[in-house]
Amino acid sequence: MQASLVVHAHFYQPLRDDPVNGQIPPEFGAEPFSNWNQRIAAECYRPNAELGNFEHVSFDLGPTLASWLERNLPKVHRSICEAERKRYRERGFGGGLAQAYHHTILPLASRREKELQVAWGIADFEHRFGHRPRGLWLPETAVDTETLEVLAEQGIEFTVLAPWQAARFEHHPFEPRWAELPSGRRIALFFYHGPLSGRLSFDPGLSINADAFTRHFLQPLGWQAARRRHSRPLILVATDGELYGHHQKHREHFLAYLLRHAAPQAGFAVTTLERYLDEHPPGHTVSLREPSSWSCWHGVARWQSDCPCTAESGWKSGFRDLLSRLAARLDELYQEHSQRWLGDGDRLLERSVELSRPGKKLGALVTEIADRRLAPARLGRLRKLLEAQWLRHRMFTSCAWFHGELARLEVRNNLAAARAAVALTTKAVGFDPAPAIEAELTALAERAGEPSAPKSSERLAARDAA
Repeated sequence: MQASLVVHAHFYQPLRDDPVNGQIPPEFGAEPFSNWNQRIAAECYRPNAELGNFEHVSFDLGPTLASWLERNLPKVHRSICEAERKRYRERGFGGGLAQAYHHTILPLASRREKELQVAWGIADFEHRFGHRPRGLWLPETAVDTETLEVLAEQGIEFTVLAPWQAARFEHHPFEPRWAELPSGRRIALFFYHGPLSGRLSFDPGLSINADAFTRHFLQPLGWQAARRRHSRPLILVATDGELYGHHQKHREHFLAYLLRHAAPQAGFAVTTLERYLDEHPPGHTVSLREPSSWSCWHGVARWQSDCPCTAESGWKSGFRDLLSRLAARLDELYQEHSQRWLGDGDRLLERSVELSRPGKKLGALVTEIADRRLAPARLGRLRKLLEAQWLRHRMFTSCAWFHGELARLEVRNNLAAARAAVALTTKAVGFDPAPAIEAELTALAERAGEPSAPKSSERLAARDAA
């Protein structure tokens, strides 16, 4: 058999920490661990790293998850990063894809939001893995033409979509396709095998034995694909990375044996997307069904409106509208003050992702970008405005809209980020930037069941005084 196999694992967890104190509160259901990050790490990230799966699988590692691992489980983080660095160093190709930073649904974002989310995701990947990413995983694989334009503009060569995101549904394409863009650029689109990826994700019986999985599922697909193509066809399976050990217990061993033994012994060339793209560039083009995603049959309505995918979701459109109005106000104030102090705040915002790295100081970054030094008081105000900008992006994390219930932790987390952004901006500019919006945020937080606590402004004052 002459077929290639790529198994892609999408590793991601939303930010769960309090935006003021940086701590994750105890989470129900995560027992015997304090929170879900700890439990999922013990069941999935650590065992997959220890087995060396990151050196063989295609994967993306969300920046928010990677940052948590780096702070709390540095050995696991180093193991994941070194596996990708080793593969790239020894074989000349990588298996890792970048990810948009805050898991924002990009078709619902402005052009500037798209540009920042992609730029921050690329910078985070390059810092961790030591080489520039060629591919980028879109949150929820949500896509439209403008999103692809931003990817191509920033040097991304390919992304991964569900088969139903093509305008003309092709059940088993077995090869990447070019998306020709209005700018004249183009980007390669890989379509994962929908039925097999879905069954692997939700049928635990499929992943008990890697030899049986290869014999009963991969080989028949390989023969079918070979009949449809003369060159080596591709079978791409894509799932959440947490499948391997968390959603399904001990499946990290299934993944390890599949990629290193079962599939190669059956004649499959286990590879990565960038290597396959180099060896078998697309020969055809495809048009998008847009906007679309892998987890909503109604485009991206799940994260925008009262979508049939979730019950009791009439609150979603009002929530997004409220945050959009707040974002516009925060952007206005950041631009006004950064322009006055620096001449151009956009470049600083793009590179502000570097401030999360050890030893990188805001004053040095300002001098590097704007060739000037700011007085300590003004530098402190600028720092607060930058923090508010990061929180302003965090408040659009997709997880808040994924389910139908308003009273969920994910919704409260986004609300907490929004209220903290207001508090920081108030401290930076000396007045409440959006009192009416803040009142709406407080009312919505009460409806969402946010526990009573001091206002964000009071907690930030206590933090600054500590």
